[in-house]
Amino acid sequence: MSSLAHFLDNLRCSICGTLNALWLDPVRGLVECQECGQRALAFPEIGESE
Repeated sequence: MSSLAHFLDNLRCSICGTLNALWLDPVRGLVECQECGQRALAFPEIGESE
């Protein structure tokens, strides 16, 4: 992960089940588990208005 990555507190990896191992890289839109290396793309909801 890049230096701009943010730690995602109190979330569990859906693959390995490790708690507090997920990091979000907002520049690449990527979430990565530091335990097992699983990666997922994170897409923001565009046009969502209240």
